[in-house]
Amino acid sequence: MSSMAAFPVTLAAPLTPEQLFRRLDALGIAHRTVSHRPVFTVAEAAAARGRLPGGTPFALVNDVAHRVAPVLDRAMLDLDPLNYHPLANDRTTAIAPADLLRFIAACGHQPRIVDLADLTR
Repeated sequence: MSSMAAFPVTLAAPLTPEQLFRRLDALGIAHRTVSHRPVFTVAEAAAARGRLPGGTPFALVNDVAHRVAPVLDRAMLDLDPLNYHPLANDRTTAIAPADLLRFIAACGHQPRIVDLADLTR
């Protein structure tokens, strides 16, 4: 018996970027999206928009089974805006840190906020 058999999950189709934007709008979360050529590597992302560390927390909207435990860097939350791909790599969406936390909570997740600078000392 595989380990995956212990976790039966019915997966719904992932949301599209447009559906994500409608969800943000419904939550009253301000966001601004710019389109750009698709990026597939960190180097391509940096060339298109500058330094973009990490993944996209917008993917939490598709984690209806709550299998992901989001972890955020405390220092990141001091930056405004925060920029992430909105479920597609041909756009970047800017969002305020407080709104990101509201979005994560609306997805039913409680992020763990850690000081990653402490880990490098």
